[in-house]
Amino acid sequence: MLHEVINWLVGTIGSMGYIGIFLLMAMESSVIPIPSEIIMPPAGYLVHEGKMNMALVILSGTSGSLFGAYVNYFAAHYLGRPFLLKYGHYVLISEETFLRVERYFAEHGEISTFIGRLLPVIRHLISIPAGLASMSHAKFATYTFLGAFIWVSILTVIGYFIGHNQELIAEYSHQLVLGLLVFSAVLVAVYVKVKPKL
Repeated sequence: MLHEVINWLVGTIGSMGYIGIFLLMAMESSVIPIPSEIIMPPAGYLVHEGKMNMALVILSGTSGSLFGAYVNYFAAHYLGRPFLLKYGHYVLISEETFLRVERYFAEHGEISTFIGRLLPVIRHLISIPAGLASMSHAKFATYTFLGAFIWVSILTVIGYFIGHNQELIAEYSHQLVLGLLVFSAVLVAVYVKVKPKL
């Protein structure tokens, strides 16, 4: 099954080019569960084959991730925020809880957004609390782009060097996630130690 999916993605990316990468990563970054681990490595493979450019592949994937993240951000901001403020108490989300989320993102939105882009599952959801809390666009765009850039770049490089070997791609992607979990834990520890107490 995975073999067919990857072959389809290689064909899709090959035919649609950088627009295909952008669209697939935009879907991956929003609420459509398309794993980036099966989007970017095939694109990296096409770079290895000389059919695509590494810089443009990474730029397309990162830009698509940012676009998809903004879909979630705006949906949460313009739909979720008014709804929760008006009806949140019916689902045990008080106005006080909502204000705590806002304060948290005002103080820690940068680190949360950046690390969130590196972690499975959270990567798809971190834009929602950012939108609910009305995180500034400058901060949201910057840290979303940086986190997505790292993730997309590593996956593309994996595909470039491993090529079409699905088993190795899965193995290295798993190791990548573990490595990023460790990196994120260290980064949070440093942040907590350096960040002045509120």
